[in-house]
Amino acid sequence: MITETLATQKRTPKPKWLRVKLPTGKKYTELRGLVDKYDLHTICTSGSCPNMGECWSEGTATFMILGNVCTRSCGFCGVKTGRPDTIDWDEPEKVARSIKLMKIKHAVITSVDRDDIKDMGSIVWAETVKAIRRMNPETTLETLIPDFQGNERNIDRIIAVKPEVVSHNMETVKRLTREVRIQAKYERSLQVLKYLKDQGIARTKSGIMLGLGEQEDEVIQTLKDLRSVNLDIVTIGQYLQPSKKHLPVKQFITPDQFKKYETIGLELGFRHVESGALVRSSYKAQKHLT
Repeated sequence: MITETLATQKRTPKPKWLRVKLPTGKKYTELRGLVDKYDLHTICTSGSCPNMGECWSEGTATFMILGNVCTRSCGFCGVKTGRPDTIDWDEPEKVARSIKLMKIKHAVITSVDRDDIKDMGSIVWAETVKAIRRMNPETTLETLIPDFQGNERNIDRIIAVKPEVVSHNMETVKRLTREVRIQAKYERSLQVLKYLKDQGIARTKSGIMLGLGEQEDEVIQTLKDLRSVNLDIVTIGQYLQPSKKHLPVKQFITPDQFKKYETIGLELGFRHVESGALVRSSYKAQKHLT
């Protein structure tokens, strides 16, 4: 268990393998200019993703819908927690226009949790996918969805619009779930992923963070649990503390250990395993269409 208090913790210097170069290149510069000019909202920029330059150069970007205030208060997440704004029903068209302006080939859509409304945001989710399809018929999609509290009717709205990939993150191992994700449940997340696959989603995906105090055998068990629901794709990355108010980093995982988890994942039968310190949920997302 994580026992060190936030008040007494000291930040451990980042190891050299977590240092990244600033993004450069013609494609990145063009997209950065569009984002600034039209005030487009991407998780890539707001989350200061270390892979932004690489992903943008390959025509991939991640967009967050349903506002920027979450109804949950996960200990790892830098998104604001509180009472969200009212639903913006023009948002689906705005996101679709952003993708068109940026000429995105593969878009990842994610959202805050909206436990404050009856449909938990699933209607806006579905309308966003439909709007993107209308305005950008060549763009492929990954939807990184919340658990919708396991409500199958809400999940069915995602299934009905048929994204190429549907993702839902486990985030951490079973023992740490209550501390790291608070309102989430390990078994419920597994059930959501199982339901997606059982209902015909061709590619399901999940991600976990390391460095929160998990043990190697717990990580391996999580991978086994994910394969038990026929998951296709898994991402494994290093947790980095967003602020002093968030859970501390317990350990920086070495590149060799990440490689070991990649090998184990492939041996378990995952179609794709992205495992590395700088890996995030949407890292190399366009590869996961194959």
